[in-house]
Amino acid sequence: MGKKVKKEVEPPPKDVFDPLTIESKTAATAVLMLRSPEEEVLAKACDALYKFASKGDENKVTLLGLGAVEHLYKLISHDDPIVRRNAIMVFGIMASNHDVKKLLRELDVTNSLISQLTPEEDVIIHEFATLCLAHMAVEYTSKVRIFEQGGLEPLIRLLGSPDPDVKKNSVECIYLLVQDFQSRAAVRALNVIPPLLELLKSEYPVIQLLALKTLEVISKDRESRIILGENKGLDCLLKILETNEVSDLHVEALAVLGNCLEDVYTLQLIQQTGGLKKLLSFVGGSTVPDIQKNAAKAITKAAYDSENRKILNEEEVEKCLTSLLEMCNDEVKVAACQAVSAMCDNVASKHACGLQGIPQLVQLLSSDNEEVKEAAVTALANLTAASPSNASAVAEAEGFGPLVNTLNAQRDGAVANAAAVLTDLATHEPFRVTIQSCGVMSALAEPLRSTNSLVQSKAASAVAAFACDADARTELRNAGGLGPLVELLHSNNEEVRRNVCCAVMVCASDEPTAVELCRLGALNIIEGINLSTGRKNNFSEAALEKLLDNNLSQKYSQKGYLSSSNIITDGFYDCGQIKPGVKFLSLEELSMQELTDRRAIIFINAKAQENLAVEEKAQDSAYELAVLSPSVSRKSSKERSRKGKGKKEEEKSKEVIQITSKIQAEINLENSHWQPPADFILLDYINDASRTILPLTTNREQVVTLAQFVAEKMGGPIERDKLHDFSWELHISEIEFELKCNVVPIGKVKKGTFCHRALLFKVIADRIGIGCSLVRGEYNRAWNEVELVDDSPQGIAGLLLPPQEYI
Repeated sequence: MGKKVKKEVEPPPKDVFDPLTIESKTAATAVLMLRSPEEEVLAKACDALYKFASKGDENKVTLLGLGAVEHLYKLISHDDPIVRRNAIMVFGIMASNHDVKKLLRELDVTNSLISQLTPEEDVIIHEFATLCLAHMAVEYTSKVRIFEQGGLEPLIRLLGSPDPDVKKNSVECIYLLVQDFQSRAAVRALNVIPPLLELLKSEYPVIQLLALKTLEVISKDRESRIILGENKGLDCLLKILETNEVSDLHVEALAVLGNCLEDVYTLQLIQQTGGLKKLLSFVGGSTVPDIQKNAAKAITKAAYDSENRKILNEEEVEKCLTSLLEMCNDEVKVAACQAVSAMCDNVASKHACGLQGIPQLVQLLSSDNEEVKEAAVTALANLTAASPSNASAVAEAEGFGPLVNTLNAQRDGAVANAAAVLTDLATHEPFRVTIQSCGVMSALAEPLRSTNSLVQSKAASAVAAFACDADARTELRNAGGLGPLVELLHSNNEEVRRNVCCAVMVCASDEPTAVELCRLGALNIIEGINLSTGRKNNFSEAALEKLLDNNLSQKYSQKGYLSSSNIITDGFYDCGQIKPGVKFLSLEELSMQELTDRRAIIFINAKAQENLAVEEKAQDSAYELAVLSPSVSRKSSKERSRKGKGKKEEEKSKEVIQITSKIQAEINLENSHWQPPADFILLDYINDASRTILPLTTNREQVVTLAQFVAEKMGGPIERDKLHDFSWELHISEIEFELKCNVVPIGKVKKGTFCHRALLFKVIADRIGIGCSLVRGEYNRAWNEVELVDDSPQGIAGLLLPPQEYI
């Protein structure tokens, strides 16, 4: 028998690894597997990591900590398409995390991702690469890199992808990129508008919404709006507005149309197709606040162009805006008010808005919302500017009180515009009087203290408009408004300074206000302004003149001259020439100083004491104040006071006391400040001069007679060589000693030199109607200048020669 041969099994090669199935339960192991050279292992590890990262943000952070991002970055350019696809999927899902995005920027992955957007690549790669780019495009640095690395062109191409996710991610990324102006210009050149309009037909609302948002951004450029119109994009947008089924897109569609309204060409195109009328009708009928607000904002933008305003007015946009003013939403009200303001530059629209919208705007002034209040009063400021009919409409809507109240608003814009409206209304006298009764001057005191230059300017302008009334000036004075007004003269803002100078000029129209302004330092500040060529203005020069003309004591002290139009009244005093920079003291302050050997202060007060006036009125049973007749003297007063024996006289005396107390109370209210003592001698001088001089027929005779009268009362004519014997200084010193005061009434001066005689001449001349100036010279000299009219030359009858100056 033969032997069986035993076959030997050939052993496997030593370098072959037997297949090994590993079941990993930790992400760390999967991350380690990313280092494997095997495509199958890499693909499965990436797939496992994708599923892990999809479960939540914490898992993404875990993978980041394990170093997965760095390994995945190497795999997104792997030769194997499955490995590459799975790695990009993990990137796409992880890129939503902020820390991951930061590392991706450091690794500069954008270029690698953009390279995966080629047409031949897998759709899934397109989906997750665009998703990752969309996440990264939120950051400005990544936007710049995507733009510079040519990412726009493939993204725009992918808008036509058959996969909706690719479309969604691509349009979202483009939307984020076009926030930058460089990308906006680039996408326009790459013809992005037609594919975006195609996306509006998508069955997915999120894609439609992103397409509209992108169109809204790029339509801010005029060139893009033109392209949009050429591609019938306006019709497409209007169709969306007409379709109720896509109402969630109406706000964005309206935003795109709003941008288109800015361009005259596009607006004309919309008007010609009837789209503008449809648009306004849609807005008027909508109840969605965002639609109403955006529509009003769009009208505001469009109204910046004059041609657009004309087109909008032709379509009666004012009716739409008026209806929006009545909405409940405050943001809608604000936007509507702003649109009304913008449309006011069109005269026809201004008239239409005034007729239809002023009552609603006045109501909005009482809103609790400060922004609404500001927008409403701004609209009113634009409506009433140079429009008497709209000013009347404000009056009819009872807007004066709310406007005055708005001067206390919290927002500077509201205060400034309220002051502007009131200034416009003040040009109508009946309105000014009514507004004055609402306490406008008291309300203006606070805006004058504002730190906002616009508020300061408008408030000062309003003061100038209302201060032409004496009661208004008194109210401002009592409200403490003159102090802040004077402080604003220091402003470095030219408009503020000019308006304040104008206000000071108007306020200085009466003596009490002018004196108070001077006391507060207005005169010195304005003098400083006028010394600067850069700071002075026409009003500053006029204000200085007005201040001095209504504060003659200070004018004569500073300037040494009073013109014939400067009428000296009671309360005037001459304290001599004051040096520059020295404070000018009031008569009250001077009267309280201790007796000195300095020059006496001569004052004028040719009126009887108040109690004499009161007693005369009581005797006459009069209950109102009147000017006391100059003929009343101390003698007649004493005679009346002695009457009263018997019962009737006693009853009459009681009645007189009651009337006296009533009138005295009124006088005390009006004249609560210090009053100088009465100068009865001067009063007699004026009465005597009136009886003696007024009957004279010629101006020359009146002047000569008055000069002689003054000389007689002041010690008579004195020869030049005997002036040193006249001793007028000793005489006045004796008066001062007698009165225990430096302030001397001019009637007490019986020996007067040049300055006293010239002053008395001017005082009496002003009272009896003789035009006369007063000029101060040196060394106590002073003189008067009058203009005399000479008779006609011989042989020329009826010829009236111009008056000639005579000293």
